[in-house]
Amino acid sequence: MAKVPRNFRLLEELEKGEKGIGDGSCSYGLEDGDDIMMSHWNGTIIGPGHTVHENRIYSLKITCGESYPDTPPVVQFISRVNLPFVNQVDGKVEASKLPVLAQWNRERSIETVLVEIRREMASFNNRKLPQPPEGSTF
Repeated sequence: MAKVPRNFRLLEELEKGEKGIGDGSCSYGLEDGDDIMMSHWNGTIIGPGHTVHENRIYSLKITCGESYPDTPPVVQFISRVNLPFVNQVDGKVEASKLPVLAQWNRERSIETVLVEIRREMASFNNRKLPQPPEGSTF
């Protein structure tokens, strides 16, 4: 099977992100429309219902390096959140602690990462974790 070049892959992701994902609980797009390398992205996750995250909107920065999609993106929360895989100093998602990043393969995407983070928010261990005040940032 042919390997899709980085920029073609990111163009596909951009198109999909602009159309919106499923139920609208996660979205993403380029931080700057003039970013021809398509490296810097913004993401949004709406907290899952029936959890401490319900009705909260979380903003994230996603950076796709030169070797993406062969290597995972760097994901960093802008919105302050208390989750076991998020560094509480700078908001960076620690790839080794989040399976979707730790077991990365090139079939995964920005969408996959956001959906998996949201799924983790709703997991039994994380759904009731005390959270910082809404609206606070890293």
